Amino acid sequence: MMLSRLMSGSVRNLEREYMCTVRLLDDTEYTCTIQRDAKGQYLFDLICHHLNLLEKDYFGIRYVDPDKQRHWLEFTKSISKQMKSQPPFTMCLRVKFYPPDPAALKEEITRYLVFLQIKRDLYHGRLLCKTSDAAMLAAYILQAEIGDYDPGKHPEGYSSKFQFFPKHSEKLERRIAEIHKTELIGQTPETSELKFLQKAQMLETYGVDPHPCKDVSGNPAFLAFTPFGFVVLQGNKRVHFLKWNEVTKLKFEGKTFHIYANQKEDKKIILTYFAPTPEACKHLWKCGVENQAFYKLEKSSQVRTVSSSNLFFKGSRFRYRAGLVPSRSCPSITHGPRLSSVPRTRRRAVHISIMEGLESLRDSAHSTPVRSVSHGDSFMPRSRSQMTDSGDRTAIISDESYSPSDSVLPTPVAEHSLELAVSRQINGAPCSIEEEKESEAGTPSVGDVAEFGADSRAAGPMQIAGREAPLSEAEQVNKFVLSVLRLLLVTIGLLFVLLLLLIVLTESDLDIAFLRDIRQTPEFEQFHYEYFCPLRRWFACKLRWVGGLLINK
Repeated sequence: MMLSRLMSGSVRNLEREYMCTVRLLDDTEYTCTIQRDAKGQYLFDLICHHLNLLEKDYFGIRYVDPDKQRHWLEFTKSISKQMKSQPPFTMCLRVKFYPPDPAALKEEITRYLVFLQIKRDLYHGRLLCKTSDAAMLAAYILQAEIGDYDPGKHPEGYSSKFQFFPKHSEKLERRIAEIHKTELIGQTPETSELKFLQKAQMLETYGVDPHPCKDVSGNPAFLAFTPFGFVVLQGNKRVHFLKWNEVTKLKFEGKTFHIYANQKEDKKIILTYFAPTPEACKHLWKCGVENQAFYKLEKSSQVRTVSSSNLFFKGSRFRYRAGLVPSRSCPSITHGPRLSSVPRTRRRAVHISIMEGLESLRDSAHSTPVRSVSHGDSFMPRSRSQMTDSGDRTAIISDESYSPSDSVLPTPVAEHSLELAVSRQINGAPCSIEEEKESEAGTPSVGDVAEFGADSRAAGPMQIAGREAPLSEAEQVNKFVLSVLRLLLVTIGLLFVLLLLLIVLTESDLDIAFLRDIRQTPEFEQFHYEYFCPLRRWFACKLRWVGGLLINK
């Protein structure tokens, strides 16, 4: 008897726990046992403690559901409730919010983890750049990995043994080896990593976690959120760039994703794109609003719980996490022995983790105003700030088309014939990328990368915004009416359920004072004899008839 109780107790304990494996940025794994009701924050804290990581805000835990949709783990929710699969769970730690200036990070372990993440981005094609920049980045990695060139240890073609990019030519390999042999001699691994971060941070695709979509013309595009704003990549060009303080609202409906922005001279812009699936669109929206909160809000107290819709809980509701990006002026934080004193081979065994992003920002009319953080003064080197302020809206990002190999959803981008038809009816026929560039040629952009100067011939997302402004109010009125109707239907349904419950209670044998009072009223007696009793006899007759049929069979 006692043995059976002990065994049953052990089984119950096992059912309350499960194994969780987190793959770190150096491809090692951290495995732990988690209580079934443990929240995401508990797992994230375990990994940060394991890594001795203090600058946590840049990292998160990512997982993929059975439908191949990626998600960031939400820290305020139970892990088991977020995972759609059965334990044991497998997740990975990644950089979720890229530092605007990674070289300014206080902790060496944080810089090293960001270095590993950017190296992965380069390998998987997310950090796409011109050939000259690619050769320099690869040479820095080579110097950090193997040190100075040694003819005795490094035979001809030694750089080809390292896979820096999804694909590269022999010419690029020779250029990488040439830079490593001649320009980086004497650099320590720490210096090479720092130079790598500084070089990568200047690229147009730095911090890009691409989301595959299609524009209103059906052309494929990649949407991404960076430390500096929202970008759209098509082909080998960055076709749109909006600073975070210009984006007023992010919104999704099914597969459709909208970006609302205000630019100089009160120019309003609405960009519309279509995600492969509704889940992919929701993930895109979550990533967008959490990135905007992280880089735009100055205080955590400004974080609000919001939803993708305005009324009566339609859409998604959640509380996003706003991190405070440390500036150069903040004091250095130390913990235990400095990482510089730890052997490099030990630092190479670093593990990492990931987390989940959420939430949508309302447009400025419905939200409390927030003061934007001046990233140009606090984080960015002068060259990056100048480039961001004076660049053109359309920028060449590489010598080839942007096509990340291992960072996008495996699900195909579906054809959106219905969505495209509706969008064209509302917004007008959009122009192609070539027409947009032609219209832009006569209106040079000065002083701001996100300035969308275009003439009246362009019918792309810019003029979509101009014509859709009055329709947006009608859309809001329609949504309000639909929400009121939903509320009315729900109220009527609840009243009907309560009425049925009251009838059942009054016709029961419960001896409660307020039920006795109801039974003694003339109205109840009339209802009981004229309606309830005949209805009860009718139901009893039908039940006997059905019972007789079943018995005869």
